[in-house]
Amino acid sequence: MPELVRPQLESEWLALTRETLPALAQARGWPVSADHCFQRILLDNAVGGRWYDAVTARPAYRHIALDALARAVALGHAAIAGEADLFDLKGRSLAWRRAASANIGDE
Repeated sequence: MPELVRPQLESEWLALTRETLPALAQARGWPVSADHCFQRILLDNAVGGRWYDAVTARPAYRHIALDALARAVALGHAAIAGEADLFDLKGRSLAWRRAASANIGDE
C-alpha cells in the first residue's frame, strides 16, 4: 500500500472513534459511547483477540498492522451502516478479555 494510505487511515480512525461513533451512540442505543470503548471493540475484532496482545507499542493505531487498522475502520463504518452489530462486537471483545484473564494462572 502507498505510504500516504497510513496517515489518511489514521486520520479516519481518529475521526470515526473520537467523533462520529460517539455522536451516534445514544440515538442508536449502542452499548458504549466513549471513544476508547469504540477503539477497544473495533481493534479487538480487527485482530481477533485483545488488541494489546497483537500490538506491541502505543498508541495502537500508529503501530497496528495497516491491514488490521483498515479492518477496524471498516468495522466502524459497518456499524454505522447497520451491517455490523455493535452489541455482538462488544460481546466478542469482552469474551476474549475474560478468557485471557481466566488463563493468566494457567501459564
